[in-house]
Amino acid sequence: MSDKSNKVIRLRVYILGIILIPVNSYWIIQMEVIRYSGLPTTISLLFNAVFCLLLLTVFNILLNKTVPRLSLSQGELSVIYVMICISSTIGGHGFMQVLIPIISHPFWFATPENEWSELFLNHMPDWLVVSDNQALKGYYNGEVSFYYVEYIKAWLQPIISWSLFIIALVLGMLGINIIIRRQWTENEKLAYPVIQLPLEMVGESNRFFKNRFMWIGFAIAGIPNIINGLHYFFPNIPYIPIKRQNIGHYFTEKPWNAVGWLPISFYPFAIGLGFFMPLDLSFSCWFFYLFWKGENILGSVLGLKSLPNFPYPDEQSWGAYMMLVIFAFFLGRKYFIWVFRSVFSRQENNNESKEPIKYRSALLLILCCLIFLILFCHRSGMSIFISLMFFVIYYALSTAITRMRIELGSPVHDIHWIGSDEVLVRFLGTRSLGTMNLINFTFLRFFNRAQYSHTMPQQLEGFKIAEKMQTPNRQLFAAMVIAILIAPFATFWTYLHIMYNHGATQSFFGAESFSRLQRWLNYPEPTNYPALAFMGVGLLFSLFLFLMRMKFVWWPFHPAGYAVSGSWSMNNIWLCLFISWLAKKIILKYGGLKAHLKATPLFMGLILGEFTIGSIWTIIGISLDMPTYGFWF
Repeated sequence: MSDKSNKVIRLRVYILGIILIPVNSYWIIQMEVIRYSGLPTTISLLFNAVFCLLLLTVFNILLNKTVPRLSLSQGELSVIYVMICISSTIGGHGFMQVLIPIISHPFWFATPENEWSELFLNHMPDWLVVSDNQALKGYYNGEVSFYYVEYIKAWLQPIISWSLFIIALVLGMLGINIIIRRQWTENEKLAYPVIQLPLEMVGESNRFFKNRFMWIGFAIAGIPNIINGLHYFFPNIPYIPIKRQNIGHYFTEKPWNAVGWLPISFYPFAIGLGFFMPLDLSFSCWFFYLFWKGENILGSVLGLKSLPNFPYPDEQSWGAYMMLVIFAFFLGRKYFIWVFRSVFSRQENNNESKEPIKYRSALLLILCCLIFLILFCHRSGMSIFISLMFFVIYYALSTAITRMRIELGSPVHDIHWIGSDEVLVRFLGTRSLGTMNLINFTFLRFFNRAQYSHTMPQQLEGFKIAEKMQTPNRQLFAAMVIAILIAPFATFWTYLHIMYNHGATQSFFGAESFSRLQRWLNYPEPTNYPALAFMGVGLLFSLFLFLMRMKFVWWPFHPAGYAVSGSWSMNNIWLCLFISWLAKKIILKYGGLKAHLKATPLFMGLILGEFTIGSIWTIIGISLDMPTYGFWF
């Protein structure tokens, strides 16, 4: 590895990051939309970014031995990695891949039967949607080039409008992260489990790649994925069942059949990531997952299954996340009061020297972004008060997810169906919100549908990587801003380039969103009091867990595990977290810290092995234009 200083990030690094963003975007769209295989942006640690970092690191080792002046420092490699992570989450399965189908869907699929023209099409802001039938015909049918003036003209205004919206939304997250960074990173010294592998990969002296335990873990994870990939082409080769298998159908008698879908899996990467979670947190994840299943069974016994969504896991999780952010700010109240005072103080604050920008500038950035977002929504017909509440709720949930991620390090945290739109509908009902607010909720569903690998924790993890690499935060901040500015346009370009070639057969997100809008308008919903009650249950139960942890050191249940365990994706990895928890517990009990440190590369190898072989299979499939084995889902 290069011995260059990490304190200077050269221009070539930013240029390389800019080049890689559209390349990475093309790869993601091919995986997650065209092939629906791999889905890297549904995992906390993005396997596409890890694989890119692996290629860059190996290439950099060769450069350092042959042309040292062209090689990159550890800090420069980590900056490129962060740029790829941020651009991936913006263009990912839980963000822009939902937006583009939504803005292209309503005019193409409107029919006399669904009566969309009468219900809402006439209220659609034309600067946010694509209504030109000729442009939509090429988009949905494919086998044409996007690069016709008519097509570009039809898409241009929505592209610019939504890209500016996304830039403001994500820059607002960056401003929040600058304010909370010091408290969570330096004062509370939270663990940041997700970034342990990337940190080791860019470490000094290539120590990580020389560790034999890492290569043992790599082989344990890689060999089954090689065999399963070959099985995809040659069925005579036996399949190794490491992906999810449902055992819920074995429970046929009441009340046990209320357990529902109960998959088991042995994903090596999830076992590896679980090893880096604190023991109480990994225990809480799998315990509370089974706790949710127990609630289903209890509901069947008590006859509560008549409630349509009992036990309301999404609502309970939302309440738990809100308590996470409340308690996080309560724990750091002295620091945040100090930040608030420093913002309005005329004196120079030397404690801000480590920050990329001053706290006053960060607060101004947040306010400017929030004002832009509110005015954007107001111009499209949303009321100012509702839009303010919408983004306050969204940023609160984003901050809670960030806190959970850097403290817990859960491999997944999707929390479906409970974004700002659904929360406001549950509180206020659809009738009082009105048509224009509901139409805007439909457009804004793209970042509220499911909180997969979120951009905000990626930013804060990036600052932690910079601290470890001794890279100036200001230079990383510049790289983040560049990635945020480029990623929306790069995603639009790659998505449309591919869809006009293949045809946008994947219209699920659009159909789902506008079917919901149609239901809201045809069948108005009142305030959902049972849902609000279970939000309160989640809030109060998390408060109870916090208080018990503060009072009793031995208390093993963490509210972050309760919050994240109700997610859909936790179904896929709960057993993996149990395995990693059990392995870590045994290693620490019988081998102590020394054995734990020795075993760490083994579990990193599990992650890297599955990510590497899985990435190679997707690249083979894209190159040969054929389906291949996907290790995840």
